[in-house]
Amino acid sequence: MSESEKLERPATTTDAKEETPTDVISSEEILKGKQEVLIQHGETTYRLRITQNGKLILCK
Repeated sequence: MSESEKLERPATTTDAKEETPTDVISSEEILKGKQEVLIQHGETTYRLRITQNGKLILCK
């Protein structure tokens, strides 16, 4: 299985009672044409950005 196939498949659990659908949001929708965005999670701010190689990186 290629790396892109792993990323496109939603995570599944072995216990069907606890299984919930996973939302898939495109990076284009999150970044809205920008190279980076700040994400507030609790009291911590994270930076999500696109690298020069076109990959995503999340930093504190």
